[in-house]
Amino acid sequence: MPSLSELVRSHTDLGEDDVAWLQLLLADWQIIADLSFADLVLWLPDRGGTGLWAGAQMRPTTGPTAYVDDIVGTFLPAGRRPMLDTAYAEGRLVRDGDPEWRDAVPVRVEAIPVRRGERVIAVVGRNTNLLGVRTPSRLELSYLQAASDLTRMIANGSFPVEGQRSDHADTPRIGDGFVRVDAAGRVDYASPNALSVYRRLGLHGDLTGLGLAEVTRELVPPRRRPDEETLSAVLGGRAHRDTEIEGEEVALILRAIPLRPHGEHLGALILLRDVTELRRRDRELITKDVTIREIHHRVKNNLQTVAALLRLQARRMDVPAARAALEEAVSRVGSIAIVHETLSQAGEEHVDFDEICDRLGRMVAEVSAAGGHVVVRREGGFGEVRAESATALAMVLTEVLQNAVEHGFAAGEDLAAEGSITITPQLLVGRLHVSVTDTGRGLPDDFDLDASTSLGLSIVRTLVESELGGQLTLGPRTDGPGTRVEIDLPAP
Repeated sequence: MPSLSELVRSHTDLGEDDVAWLQLLLADWQIIADLSFADLVLWLPDRGGTGLWAGAQMRPTTGPTAYVDDIVGTFLPAGRRPMLDTAYAEGRLVRDGDPEWRDAVPVRVEAIPVRRGERVIAVVGRNTNLLGVRTPSRLELSYLQAASDLTRMIANGSFPVEGQRSDHADTPRIGDGFVRVDAAGRVDYASPNALSVYRRLGLHGDLTGLGLAEVTRELVPPRRRPDEETLSAVLGGRAHRDTEIEGEEVALILRAIPLRPHGEHLGALILLRDVTELRRRDRELITKDVTIREIHHRVKNNLQTVAALLRLQARRMDVPAARAALEEAVSRVGSIAIVHETLSQAGEEHVDFDEICDRLGRMVAEVSAAGGHVVVRREGGFGEVRAESATALAMVLTEVLQNAVEHGFAAGEDLAAEGSITITPQLLVGRLHVSVTDTGRGLPDDFDLDASTSLGLSIVRTLVESELGGQLTLGPRTDGPGTRVEIDLPAP
């Protein structure tokens, strides 16, 4: 199904500002469809003047649909629906007395010009399924009156309101709670759902005839409501915006849509939604997130303590091999601690692994006996890595770097120039390819990865193949002396 922007580019002469206006309308036209109990179709004028294109479609949640199939992207030749042509050419609302019949269903059709400034840029077709129509209730009459006011505002160019969009992802819909206030902010009508929400706030009795802002001030303490200017503007229906208030046990979002069908301010629609349970879940998630970050922080501290104890023990060892083994253990524990420290600060499911890689490089060079001779650098980026994969990948890099430093640049070896280790990560078609090359003395002539008994290489192979589901290759550099380690794995 083509998008609105694609249809505009392909078939119309509408500009970017026109498209932005239409997108503002589409952001709120679910409200109009629900108030109207009708399907809405946005018709765009063909650049050749030969007809109209269906650019968008919205079905109501409050009544039966008049369109079984989607019609977005279809072309309507001029003359096929004279009402739409008249609404676009003359810039006025057009209603037909006799319904159309579609699939044995009577449908009442109305055409609403979409005006932006002095121009009509599109037409909205409102299609009401008349099957099963009965005498409307007071709620339905209030819905229909509000829909009529909003359609007149679309026709005169005062709706949507430019630059005004809801900041809440939980913005209320018609069925959540509907209140109509007059020009003075007094309640003309409140739906049963809206009345129930206010009674949960502590209201006794009805809302009709009361000032909505004044009632809310009495029910909600000052510390739990917005500033007075915002409260008066929204609940008085004078500003097209929304706000959130919270009682002792109830939280709700309120949104105001001022009504000016003939230019003067007649009142407003106030939509409201009880978001108490959503906010409770939000608080639980925040608490859980803080707890997880605190756990990572404490694990990092404990690992650093373990590394410090191992370092102290290494200094007391007289056997060089034992001292070297403990220093390797310090690096392994330190690499895990770095990951937990990053997770404690990020608090997300993914971490920036570039920072971890750079810190690992500095750490391995510092604890190595040959650290003063070697520079570790990174070329390229890992991007974000899933938290569950970060520890394994960090340990792999630690072992590879440590092997390169300790075996490629042995302590006491006279290097002709400063040694270097280069880490090159690349993301290619859903896979992460990492090469680690050094300028050291290279591998022994009889080296065989499969026959190697090195603990470090055994750890690397296990982590790469079992934990990360990747492959490891190890061999000499092709562009000079040194070693090249290749790690290929699914993007973690």
